[in-house]
Amino acid sequence: MNRVIIKFAQNNWFLKPFIRYRVRIHTLKWLKRVFLYDLEIKRMNKLWIKHIFLTAVFFCIVMLSKAQDPVFSQFYANPLYLNPALTGATFEPRLTMNYRNQWPSLNVNFVTYSVSYDQYVENINSSFGFMVNSDRTGQGVLTASTFNGFYSYTLQVSKDLYVNAGIEASVWQRKLDWDLLDFGDEIDPIRGFVFPTNEIPPEENSISFFDFSAGLAFGYKDIFYGGFAMSHLTEPYDGFYSDRSSRLYRKFTVHGGAVIDLESRRRAWRAYDAVTISPNIMYTQQLDFKQLNLGIYLNKYPFVVGGWFRHNIVNPDAFIMLIGFTYNKFRFGYSYDITVSKMANATGGAHEISMSFRFRNPKVRKKRPDAIPCPSF
Repeated sequence: MNRVIIKFAQNNWFLKPFIRYRVRIHTLKWLKRVFLYDLEIKRMNKLWIKHIFLTAVFFCIVMLSKAQDPVFSQFYANPLYLNPALTGATFEPRLTMNYRNQWPSLNVNFVTYSVSYDQYVENINSSFGFMVNSDRTGQGVLTASTFNGFYSYTLQVSKDLYVNAGIEASVWQRKLDWDLLDFGDEIDPIRGFVFPTNEIPPEENSISFFDFSAGLAFGYKDIFYGGFAMSHLTEPYDGFYSDRSSRLYRKFTVHGGAVIDLESRRRAWRAYDAVTISPNIMYTQQLDFKQLNLGIYLNKYPFVVGGWFRHNIVNPDAFIMLIGFTYNKFRFGYSYDITVSKMANATGGAHEISMSFRFRNPKVRKKRPDAIPCPSF
């Protein structure tokens, strides 16, 4: 330890006079205090730099969030969120729950919850549903909650072709906890956050507004499926300041895929334990944000495994690994996002869990295949 301290003194010009001659015990103790103080200053500076960096990342996220909705990796496990036209697509009452924790290693992580229910009414070829979402950013600094209602109409164009048209009406509530925010002008290099900030808080820390979306989806036999959705049709204002400069911009989503049998069928309909693969594609655009998802599922009852690659057009984002379990009417899925962007070493990826329950509908004809044969995850 003493050698380290002497070397430290040699590298600092103002301490060199103390080591030109034999270092006395009391001088060595004094140098030790200076050395430890210097280490503490460096440690504190690293903490402030890290805190400032995370704060800057959070504000970048908040500024960019006006161009991006929350993202689910298991988007077919949250069908109403993906496309309102998928409401009632299974012809059975369905309860769905989703949880996602994105960037868990950072203090600016995203935690999203979603619960939805939808049901088909055969007499009027219509389906109804509702959904509740909660999205929390930066450990509660910014929260958003939505309450959504859905309606879709199912048109059987031919024996093998179904087309669904759906609409969605939503009520949004956003809250900002200004007291949890830290700013660069509050920081003293030694004492930490001690100064008052000059940043001006918004007029309102809680806002509410209405939002509307619509979509189309189709299913051909039990093989092909696809759809198109347009979210935030009216592009409502969603900012906390009265200058009305922030909007929830319109989002476009195109998705599609197929279910391919890997073994011959024993009957006209696909058996529940059939071995299949399902290639899929999804493209999303919201203002300047563009995202392409390419993936494939392998199904062998009761298990599903899958892999996806998510690309943000300008740079790769993540590889997504999925494992799912199906038992009768119950489905459970877990996925992990392996971040491959420049933030790969810092974010901790993303964990996502989905569960869904289907219930028997006695008013719907038995053994009726899904109108839109989308994957469960």
